[in-house]
Amino acid sequence: MNKRIVSFFTFGLFLIIIGAIGRFLQWQQAMTLIAIGLIFETLALILFAWSKIKKNE
Repeated sequence: MNKRIVSFFTFGLFLIIIGAIGRFLQWQQAMTLIAIGLIFETLALILFAWSKIKKNE
C-alpha cells in the first residue's frame, strides 16, 4: 500500500475520532472535523481504487 494512502486514511480516522469526542463535549466545530475526516477517508479510498485500476492495466 502506498504511504500517501495510509497517511490520508489515518489522518481522516484521527479527525473523525476527534470530531466524535468533540461532539460528545458539544464543541461547535465537531461536525466540521468529522466532515473533513470523511473527506480524507474518501480521498484515501479513491487513491486506493485508482492505484488498483492502474496496476491492472
